[in-house]
Amino acid sequence: MIPGIAVLLCFPERWPNFFAALLFFLAALTDLLDGILARRQNCVTPLGKLLDPMSDKLLVLTALVFLLSLGRVSVWAVALILGREMAVTTLRAIAASDGLIIGASWMGKVKNLFQLSSTNLLILHHPYFSLDVHRIGTYLLWIAVVLTVLSGIDYFRRFYTVGVDRGRP
Repeated sequence: MIPGIAVLLCFPERWPNFFAALLFFLAALTDLLDGILARRQNCVTPLGKLLDPMSDKLLVLTALVFLLSLGRVSVWAVALILGREMAVTTLRAIAASDGLIIGASWMGKVKNLFQLSSTNLLILHHPYFSLDVHRIGTYLLWIAVVLTVLSGIDYFRRFYTVGVDRGRP
């Protein structure tokens, strides 16, 4: 779905943006349902715990980079989100190489919700029902940025705590 979103974002008009937002929503929804189904079917795997957050990151970051090229988001917001996601992904890989899986925290899940919601509204961009969708999306994105930084700090704290508990500095 990501390539479809990217292609539709090349057209600044209302309808392509609407369909890009719809595809983005469906991609996020299928990812959510996949996780729920895996837990209900007791099919959660360490690989799934590692790859699932990466699919969220790929979806959000691809859209944000396209939105950046359209001038719809701040370079600072994208840089902070990208930097945090790269740092946490690297940390997850290091932890996984030691046999550690550090699951998502509630703050990380809330961060993800704000990233997905704000990005979807910024994709919509045009006013709908007298709502300035772009402005609402921008406000939500800055909340997402704050949560992104805080959840990144929390992730490093939990990684350090687990490392100390296992006898590593």
